[in-house]
Amino acid sequence: MKKIFKTFEAEMRQISVPEKDCWISLVKPTEKELAEVAEQYCIEPDDLRAALDEEERSRIELEENYTLILVDIPAVEKNKGKDIYTTEPLGIVLAKDAIITVCLEETPVLYALKQKHANELRTHMRTRFVLQILYRNASLYLQYLRVINKLSDKIEQKLHVSTENRELIELLELEKSLVYFTTSLRSNEVVLEKLLKSDRVKKYPEDEDLLEDVIVENRQAIEMANIYSGILSGMMDAFASVISNNLNIVMKFLAVMTIVLSVPTIIFAAYGMNVNAAGMPFADSPFGFLIIVVLSLAVSIAVAVYLSKKKML
Repeated sequence: MKKIFKTFEAEMRQISVPEKDCWISLVKPTEKELAEVAEQYCIEPDDLRAALDEEERSRIELEENYTLILVDIPAVEKNKGKDIYTTEPLGIVLAKDAIITVCLEETPVLYALKQKHANELRTHMRTRFVLQILYRNASLYLQYLRVINKLSDKIEQKLHVSTENRELIELLELEKSLVYFTTSLRSNEVVLEKLLKSDRVKKYPEDEDLLEDVIVENRQAIEMANIYSGILSGMMDAFASVISNNLNIVMKFLAVMTIVLSVPTIIFAAYGMNVNAAGMPFADSPFGFLIIVVLSLAVSIAVAVYLSKKKML
């Protein structure tokens, strides 16, 4: 899907045909749309397709007619009704008369820029515009990391009484997301450092300050991801032992209950044998059944009290 935007006075508007200093947004574009943009701005089609490869690494490429900036952005996928946090590439091309972005899915990194009034957004200020995209990308990482931390806290509460592996599997999925985030953020950091040193992209003093803010946000996201990953790793090891211990407690309780209930079972089994009734105690008493039941209960209670004192119940 191809959409074209341009800033007019203090408002971002969608236009029908490309103009000078416009922003072309390509979201899961067709081959025809890629070919048209590549031909119009003299861009290698493979550079535009790079952002459509989920395994593509973050990098900067300086070509004669354009500059390609490829970074990883956070994304949310649905799996069995649950949110799975992952990353996907975003391509930003600084062409001669336009800014071109390419990605696989509509992303919050760009969606808000299309919706809001452009008080600080100017498509003709191309470097500033790109840095604002990168800043929002780093901020979105921080936002998703806080969500992951809250999810891990909720799962931790369930793990205190859990005897199943479901919660551990959920923690494993969160830890995998943190690995994706950490790897992508480190790759983005390399791109940002190169962007800071590059003279190809024109930067005014305000732009350099904004770029430094982006680098700080990105480093903060890396530190948060590392901290949360370490916490999750330790939590999984600890709660694996907790789950095993909870299961042992259940098995211990069942074993004790089996011992307690085996007492009346043995007595009733003895009276159920096909032998001469004259040899069985209380066989001739009209209250024999009640006496045997009470006796069995008394012995069972005595066994339960004994096991309780031994802290086995």
